[in-house]
Amino acid sequence: MTNSELAKAIRQLAADKHAVIMAHYYQRAEVQDVADCIGDSLALAQQAAKTDAEIIVLCGVHFMAETAKILCPQKKVLIPDMNAGCSLADSCKAADLSAWKDAHPGYKVISYVNTSADVKALTDIVVTSSNALKIVQSLPKDQPILFGPDHNLGQYISQMTGRKMAIWDGACHVHSRFSVEALIALKREHPDAPVLAHPECKQAILTLADVIGSTQALLNYVKSHTETRKFIIATETGVMHEMQKACPDALLLPVPPEVTEGVGCMCNECEYMRMVTLEKLYNCLKNESPEVQVDETIAKQAIVPIRRMLEMS
Repeated sequence: MTNSELAKAIRQLAADKHAVIMAHYYQRAEVQDVADCIGDSLALAQQAAKTDAEIIVLCGVHFMAETAKILCPQKKVLIPDMNAGCSLADSCKAADLSAWKDAHPGYKVISYVNTSADVKALTDIVVTSSNALKIVQSLPKDQPILFGPDHNLGQYISQMTGRKMAIWDGACHVHSRFSVEALIALKREHPDAPVLAHPECKQAILTLADVIGSTQALLNYVKSHTETRKFIIATETGVMHEMQKACPDALLLPVPPEVTEGVGCMCNECEYMRMVTLEKLYNCLKNESPEVQVDETIAKQAIVPIRRMLEMS
């Protein structure tokens, strides 16, 4: 089937099965276009918590589908490709976090949503890049904090709040590989273009940025600055689809990644996000598989910090 035919068939299956299709902004454009709702990690969690659909199809990476299942244990949660993982989530194992906690008695554990259900079960509060700053600021100033697993985000939050936190040494393989030299060259070539950067980027990129924010915040900035003709974008390029729809006449300039010899791609894409295709989405809905399951004991523990996040957001 063509993409158009697949999209039509997917929408029919979703209607027949009372299913909701949720897609992250980093998904392929054609997947975003067929979804019922698109958003960042916080928005997708909020949508999952309130949907009345019988089936949730999460077009994203595995931890997002796990979060939806934890929030909606009675619903069937599907993911088009079970192998769609996350380098950041993989950098923090539950056993290692448990040992870190044991070495820091009295510390409150704040875990980024980009973590496994097992890690969330050991966490006091889950955060996303949309609400991490607000949540950390809301805690007593004398409360010691363990923040993980994204080191760049933790450093940014620490600088913004003045809070000293013990920070896990993990990183998103996409946001940590933006080229500083390429960004400097883009700024020289387009001095009138503001630089929009995600806080998962390394400090050298954030220092050069005009706007630092979550995926949703960067999208909102573009939507609210329709008079601006150019934007330099330092986040996963999938969000540029929605940005371009909001400002069709704007020039969106992606910051390329650092490249190795023989590799000249200007894109900085998450290969895990790109594992989801329309064909996989169609087969997932048709067969109601792969289905995401979370151990009941783990889910009962993990729901607590997730609910705290939603309440504090």
